[in-house]
Amino acid sequence: MLERTLGRDRPLTVSALGLGCMGMSEFYGPADEAESIATIHRALELGCTFLDTSDVYGSGHNEQLVGRAIAGRRDEVVLATKFGIVRDADGRRVDSSGAHAKRAVEGSLRRLGTDHIDLYYMHRRNPDVPIEDTVGALDELVREGKIGHIGLSEVSAATLRAACAVAPVTALQSEWSLFTRGIEDEIVPAARDLGVGLVPYSPIGRGMLTGRYGSLDGLADNDFRRSQPRLQGEHLAANLRLVARLEEIAADAGHSPVQVALAWLLHQGDDLAPIPGTKRVRYLEENLAAADIELSADQLAAIDDALPVGAVSGDRYADMSAVER
Repeated sequence: MLERTLGRDRPLTVSALGLGCMGMSEFYGPADEAESIATIHRALELGCTFLDTSDVYGSGHNEQLVGRAIAGRRDEVVLATKFGIVRDADGRRVDSSGAHAKRAVEGSLRRLGTDHIDLYYMHRRNPDVPIEDTVGALDELVREGKIGHIGLSEVSAATLRAACAVAPVTALQSEWSLFTRGIEDEIVPAARDLGVGLVPYSPIGRGMLTGRYGSLDGLADNDFRRSQPRLQGEHLAANLRLVARLEEIAADAGHSPVQVALAWLLHQGDDLAPIPGTKRVRYLEENLAAADIELSADQLAAIDDALPVGAVSGDRYADMSAVER
């Protein structure tokens, strides 16, 4: 697979498409650990070496799973994980403090079975914690050799600028797809101005852009998408009409809708590396084939016309208070 470089001042080379591992532990219904590990191994065979996890996915289970999958193969992997979302007896909260980052990294290193993390993200930001304090602590972890690169997730353009004034930020992970294009107005231009690479998560719209979901009926009872506004009632009906347009374009191009959606995103610049998530080998192989698709200018224009900015109906989360701060 082709590689891309994230970040200007502290660059990191990654595979053009990464693998989001979150669903291997929770959120998207039942998972099969053996199949998940086989999926990670197949990803490495195909040159997809950029693996994404977090200490909150499965309350640490996901990092442990990834650690087992890459045991003995650590030098083949660009390993990214995150801190900042905390689950405890009182529920879920955000702790983006530097002190928490220094505690959390030790747990992640242990669960992953490694002595360093290539890319360490602040998963979410508590607005009461100055971003300067958080990034300063992360830069100390870089100097200590525990992490190689600093990442942020779901922050505003202003927060990103303040962070970059403290230390080089290699990557910004935010939701970006044909279903979620809000970052294109301010956040993407700011990242490019600052030399920060982009890591789009949910690049196939939480699975909606696959064309496989016409209702909630096929989702497990504990699938978190059941609570997403975009999959409810009139929102879902409107969004399925958008998916139908993408399916027509994909059929004309001779590819699947998910492949066209990923190829469109890859065409948005060479400073980004999407991380589509899957827990099954067959979907992994379908996703990774998108890296070889060249879309024409006419095809790109048709896609933009079919799914323009603001076309999707409904918020992406039931509670939007913890994103883009």
